[in-house]
Amino acid sequence: MSQSRLIRAGFLCFGLALPAYSDTVLSDLHLPVICRTADETARIEAVVTPANDFSQPEKFEAKPAGSATVRSARTVNAFSMPSGNISFERELDFKVGNGLFKKLWVSSPSSTLASDGLGPLFNARSCQRCHVKDGRGHPPEGPKDSATSMLMRVSIPGGTAPEEISEYLATLPDPTYGGQIQDLSIAGHPAEGQIAISYAEEEISLSGGETVSLRNPTYEISDLGYGALHPEVMLSPRVAPQMIGLGLLDAIPVEDILARADPDDADGDGISGRPNIVMSSAYGVPMLGRFGHKAGKPSVWEQSAGAFSGDIGISTSLHPEGAGDCTAAQELCHAAPDGNTDVHDDAEISDAGLELVTFYSSNLGVPARRDVDDPEVLRGKQVFYETGCISCHTPKFVTHRLEGQSEQSFQLIWPYTDLLLHNMGRGLADNRPEARATGQEWRTPPLWGIGLTEQVSGHTYFLHDGRARSLLEAVLWHGGEAEPHKQAVIEMPPSDRNALIRFLESL
Repeated sequence: MSQSRLIRAGFLCFGLALPAYSDTVLSDLHLPVICRTADETARIEAVVTPANDFSQPEKFEAKPAGSATVRSARTVNAFSMPSGNISFERELDFKVGNGLFKKLWVSSPSSTLASDGLGPLFNARSCQRCHVKDGRGHPPEGPKDSATSMLMRVSIPGGTAPEEISEYLATLPDPTYGGQIQDLSIAGHPAEGQIAISYAEEEISLSGGETVSLRNPTYEISDLGYGALHPEVMLSPRVAPQMIGLGLLDAIPVEDILARADPDDADGDGISGRPNIVMSSAYGVPMLGRFGHKAGKPSVWEQSAGAFSGDIGISTSLHPEGAGDCTAAQELCHAAPDGNTDVHDDAEISDAGLELVTFYSSNLGVPARRDVDDPEVLRGKQVFYETGCISCHTPKFVTHRLEGQSEQSFQLIWPYTDLLLHNMGRGLADNRPEARATGQEWRTPPLWGIGLTEQVSGHTYFLHDGRARSLLEAVLWHGGEAEPHKQAVIEMPPSDRNALIRFLESL
């Protein structure tokens, strides 16, 4: 296995010092990078320049993941196929990783050492329970629906910021409930609580006499199992994101992402993308955050290990606590038997098992575009570009050349994200910082595959908490830096607005 913390590059192409971030040194520590030549750098710059001709599709536009692109299946399994360029031998690793991704964990002790260690407090019994069909989660639809694909992060003000990272907004876990609310538990242990959501509707008038209703959520935690939350607790609801293309996002060079950062809006366009700089749990050094709704994790490996610990209560060598997210205040939780064993590297899932899950997660293929040459789609693309949406949703990157990772190596990809933080205004604010991300900032989510959400996941709920019931609603929730672009969508001719949505549906 290659995509992991265990990789050691023979050398790095750069150690990028950023005075604005207290001389933080960032690098792709976990990737075996082969440096680009000057000629390659020049060719890449030309290739990733945004289009200005919308009369026909761009070359290779129909293959958003380069040679890793997979056919666009018309089934619920459209997000569950391996990278299109994966070898036969490595596809076996993908399938074994898929099995571990779907595995249902059980409480300790059990008759097997391979599947025990669940909880004691948890949100799901498997990765697949949150990321159903590797797609997007949703908020509970009524009192009889579960919140399995949605969780609530919690924290309180305080803590110490790492000296190496400037502008870091330190927080602490809730002293009783930890870093997130676990709404499920094993026998004999109370669950921590349940997410309760209420909505208020707000109508927005659009050009052409159209109106759209937005639902504004209010969140509470009901049925608290361990007493009151801290009086200064901050809540942040999160639905599970889709899983496709993660390894390709991991392979975008750090310098290409930072080149698009403009924290002081030096160019005056109103867009102030900022990188989230986080402490790597694997390396103990600052790294660029890429994954999670606020870019709080630097790699697929660390994102996977964090989810095992927080969501399922399964320990890894990176998070060896057998009790998962349980706090010191939850004594019964810590007293329960766990599944840590030396057979699994003194954890409940071994490094080899975590490697396989990471490999699977890194190689879920991005489906091919549909209708790229349709006139309305091309018009929608022009509207998207000329309205300024690409200021955050960067269309194209070329990934690193990587040793031993042919699936992600040197691919022209079209994720439509800059992986930077942007202030999205009060309407979308969770008011909970995460590393350098403020309570109003969110990472630009990738848009590839977004048009297949209903086919794969059976719904059209978007944004970090699923409040938007359509792509148009998601656009209309944009504020902060994106307020002018939202207003342009409100005021544009209905035909252009429809074309814009048609373009998004083709991604």
